[in-house]
Amino acid sequence: MVFNTGSTLLDAIVLAVVSKDSEGTYGYKITQDVREVIELSESTLYPVLRRLQKDECLTTYDRECAGRNRRYYQITEKGSAQLQLYKTEWISYSTKITSVFEGGITHE
Repeated sequence: MVFNTGSTLLDAIVLAVVSKDSEGTYGYKITQDVREVIELSESTLYPVLRRLQKDECLTTYDRECAGRNRRYYQITEKGSAQLQLYKTEWISYSTKITSVFEGGITHE
């Protein structure tokens, strides 16, 4: 992708991905799901997850998987509210950008 993905948009995408599963999901799966829309490395993802957890948008719990603990991330009420705000802002923002691309803004 030629456009830079800022931290706010990355937060929004991660919250959207995590919100799809009420039981929560784990880091590798989140990385794979996010990669369906933008290029992302695991080294980029984990600081985002930690920031969202610190901001109380995500909570974590561990579950055993094949003899090892796997950390799961779940969206919180605060995270759901933040995601809703991001969605509303994204619709407004993307509509304006699309309008510019389609020649909708003219100054005479």
